[in-house]
Amino acid sequence: MEILKTLGLFVVTALAEIIGCYLPYLYLKEGKPFWLLFPAVISLVLFVWLLTLHPQAAGRVYAAYGGVYICMALMWLWAADGIRPATADWIGVGFCLTGVIVIMYGRQFDRYL
Repeated sequence: MEILKTLGLFVVTALAEIIGCYLPYLYLKEGKPFWLLFPAVISLVLFVWLLTLHPQAAGRVYAAYGGVYICMALMWLWAADGIRPATADWIGVGFCLTGVIVIMYGRQFDRYL
């Protein structure tokens, strides 16, 4: 259950980061309104706060979070840009998520290795 809780928190964290970066992108590249920068700042502050909710060491959290971010970025590509990820993308996501689990929980098995 702890793994699902951790992954869920990472998913929400990734969404906050992606939204916080996507809104300025819309302003800068697509000519959208300036006011989009305000919810972007709020989203990025939320992103940083969410990263602090993990009880593990910060470096471990950042390393593992990167794998979840990759997965969420590909889903964002599909949802926001309408580009369906390739099979190879999903295989890469599988590797990334396996890495997340190993990084976050693998040290529990150190005594057996």
